Amino acid sequence: MNGNRFRMVAVAALAAMTQMGGQAGAAQCGNTSAGFEAWKQQFAQEARGRGVGASAIAALEGTHYATATINADRGQRSFHLSLGDFMRKRGGSAIVARGRQLKQSQAGLFASIEQRYGVPPGPLLAIWGMETAFGAEHGNQNMLSSIATLSYDCRRSDFFTDQLYAALKLIDRGQFSGSTRGSMHGEVGQTQFMPKTVLEYGVGSLETPSGALMSTANYLHAHGWQRGGGYQPGEVNFGAIQAWNAASVYQQAIAIIGRQIDGGDR
Repeated sequence: MNGNRFRMVAVAALAAMTQMGGQAGAAQCGNTSAGFEAWKQQFAQEARGRGVGASAIAALEGTHYATATINADRGQRSFHLSLGDFMRKRGGSAIVARGRQLKQSQAGLFASIEQRYGVPPGPLLAIWGMETAFGAEHGNQNMLSSIATLSYDCRRSDFFTDQLYAALKLIDRGQFSGSTRGSMHGEVGQTQFMPKTVLEYGVGSLETPSGALMSTANYLHAHGWQRGGGYQPGEVNFGAIQAWNAASVYQQAIAIIGRQIDGGDR
């Protein structure tokens, strides 16, 4: 076989192997529910090959196409609001008022968190209030169905395929189950962690205030939070807030609400 022919065969073989070995979500993603069941079976087969256990596979096979999740994913409009409108829609003033109360009533918890991670109460309370109204609104979607649907969907398949494998690992560990409830995109807990973030930064139970707040502080610390530094735009810790959420209005809202809770001195 001459060199050119050899290279052509090798390239073709590599392409075939890549297609066969690629993630199921990337290979057969779709924008309607029509192919979800077939995709799910293919993904389950691939997951078994990657060592995912029987309990997680059973949970995956029990998922359904989450139409509400797709509708929510297509209809995110609040991040296009002005900062003032966004703050009003999210109830910024109410979060500040309740956040100040919790800062006082849970002073010991926040002192221990700041001692350990260097993160003051303000931004943690701002995140807690904005994400779940301080634990009152966790979401009531089937977490695994939401993430499986978004992994299958072509819009952000790679990102949610990573999240799906993380969720399956957490089910194998007994931290999640097939009936775990979350928000529209699969976020769970009082500060709304995605499964991969739970694996990387979770501290204790995210369903409790202490676990959720410690996990959030751990996340911010891991993303560059510096003890004693400011966290307004242009200051040293604003980058950690930017890592929390990609939307500019959300980042600014956390900084403003946090500063007002902390007394304007951060």
